[in-house]
Order: sequence, then structure tokens, then C-alpha cells
Amino acid sequence: MKFIKYVPNILTGLRFVFIPFIIFAILHKYYIAALVIFTISSGTDIIDGYVARHFNAISDVGKLLDPLADKLTQISVLLTLSIQHMIPFWIFVVLLSKEIILIVGASFLYGKDLVVSSKWYGKLTTVLIYLAVVSSLFINIYGLYHFDVYIYAIAIVFAIISLFSYIHYFYGEGYLPNKEELKEAARISEPVKKTKKKKKK
Repeated sequence: MKFIKYVPNILTGLRFVFIPFIIFAILHKYYIAALVIFTISSGTDIIDGYVARHFNAISDVGKLLDPLADKLTQISVLLTLSIQHMIPFWIFVVLLSKEIILIVGASFLYGKDLVVSSKWYGKLTTVLIYLAVVSSLFINIYGLYHFDVYIYAIAIVFAIISLFSYIHYFYGEGYLPNKEELKEAARISEPVKKTKKKKKK
């Protein structure tokens, strides 16, 4: 049973391995292959989460790599789909911008004693993006109407809700400065600036 604790990280590692194969398949219009690999990749995400929780195999490495694998897979696939003109480029830009904002925010919170649990709308966003990508591949396999744009639009709405909910949480918990704190910081820095100007003279 000792091996079981390594299973989640192994499955997470597989998702990184799958990324170039998904991109290659989409670029060369092997849409069925891309659909199969992408589905398997998404399946490993579900399995590794279940194993980690059920067998108490959660690790610090897994906490870092698991969301990274998810986001890198999503962004890479969305970029490839947009390059192939299978989805509008703005969809990729909006979702990428959301992830960049979260990454920048997380960098400011690094080292602080803060645990942020995943909200249901964040999980729903991930599911909607998966469904949208699958729909995009199906549409190009069977020449269907581009209904996938509507799924992407709904996913973007929930992505924005998720982003603002995290910002609101950080602000409410005091991890982001409020107006009074910003004014106080500006007041303290003002004499320092004046002193530097005097020295220059």
C-alpha cells in the first residue's frame, strides 16, 4: 500500500506528458486522437483527486503540480484551438488573463498562512472548459454548428465570478490593503521622498 501515495503525483505527471500529444494531434487535424487523449488526461485528474483524498495521499508536491497541470493543459489546448481558428482568439486571451491575475495574486500571498479552498464555481469553470473543448473537437470532426462558443461564454462568466470571489476573500481577510492602509502608506512615504529631494539639493 506504500505505492499508493505516489499514484496521484504519477497521474499528475502523465497530464504534463499528454500536453504535447494533444497539441500535435490538433495541429495535424487528428481530432479524434486529440479528443481521446484529452479525455484520458481529464480522467487522470479525477482519479488522482479521488486517490489522494480516499487514501490520504495528499502531498505538498501534489498541491503545487496538480493545479499547474490542469491550467497548463487548458491554456495550451485553448491556444492551439485558437491558432487553428477553431475558437475565437479572445476566448483564449480572457481565460489566460484570469489565470495570470490569479498567479500574480498568489505570488504576493506566498509564505503566508493562508489556505484557500476551491469554490464550486471554480470547479464548474473547469468542467465547462472541458465540455467546450470536447465540443470544439466534435464540431470539427462532424462539421456541426459552432455551439461551443456559448459554452465558452458561460465558462468565462463563471471564471470571472471565481476571480472576483477570490479577490473579495483576500480583501476581507486583510491580505489585500484597503483604502485607509493605502493612504497611511502614502502618508508615511511622503516625508521619505521629501528628505531625498533635500539631499539632492
